[in-house]
Amino acid sequence: MSQEALALDKPRSPRRPAARRNNFELYSWLFMRISGILLVFLVLGHLLIMNILDGGVHRINFGFVAGRWASPFWQVWDLLMLWLAEIHGGNGLRTIIDDYARKDTTRFWLKMLLYFSMVVVLFTGTLVIFTFDPNIS
Repeated sequence: MSQEALALDKPRSPRRPAARRNNFELYSWLFMRISGILLVFLVLGHLLIMNILDGGVHRINFGFVAGRWASPFWQVWDLLMLWLAEIHGGNGLRTIIDDYARKDTTRFWLKMLLYFSMVVVLFTGTLVIFTFDPNIS
């Protein structure tokens, strides 16, 4: 056989320079697995306490929430649930945008809208949890 018969064509897709490579997608994948496991326990605990124990949903009112958020434990519990769920969901939606948005500009603006909405929800939710006033008149 001749040397020309063994030669392979050059790949059609351009190679990325080595400097652009990072481990963001690996860390993103790992975060999704860890946050998913944590969310299972946080959400199931939340559902058990809020919906099943001590009379179920009929006891949930403003006073119940005020008493619950008077404890730093429940504030941290709800804050962890908020942050993990928002970032977990946002990361999943970012992946979907990367998979299905064909144009770079569409992908960019969808991601900007996603990131903006995530910041608004996280900021507002955190503010509500830590500044909740049970003595509202």
